[in-house]
Amino acid sequence: MDIKKYIPELIEKAFEMRNRSYAPYSNFKVGAALLTKDGKIYGGCNIENAAYTPSNCAERTAFFKAVSEGERDFCAIAIAGGPDSGVRDYCAPCGVCRQVMAEFCDPETFTVIMAKSPEDYVDYSLKELFPLSFSPENLK
Repeated sequence: MDIKKYIPELIEKAFEMRNRSYAPYSNFKVGAALLTKDGKIYGGCNIENAAYTPSNCAERTAFFKAVSEGERDFCAIAIAGGPDSGVRDYCAPCGVCRQVMAEFCDPETFTVIMAKSPEDYVDYSLKELFPLSFSPENLK
């Protein structure tokens, strides 16, 4: 699959999902758009909770939505996040989100796109962001 042709749509969806964020405590809104190998896109936003621990990141929300719909093959995710006032920097996935990605994705080929805007983004392989990760292979 040619991920490059999906990047504009993924970034647009990530910003759309950022607008749906529920972040009344941190005021740090994050949106994500997850691309399956057959071209479907699942969106997610961060959802905070007053007790903090039950909160969920945008990336995990997108993964959990997709997995709950039977998806298991993913090739890319776009992430857009920042304070209420707007996106000022690239928003990298947290360690827990990287671990969820490692559960479902090939670290060599899965692409993580971090966007400040549709024109200003960087992309990395999951392996670059999460070297020596613990994966299902470790349990075999």
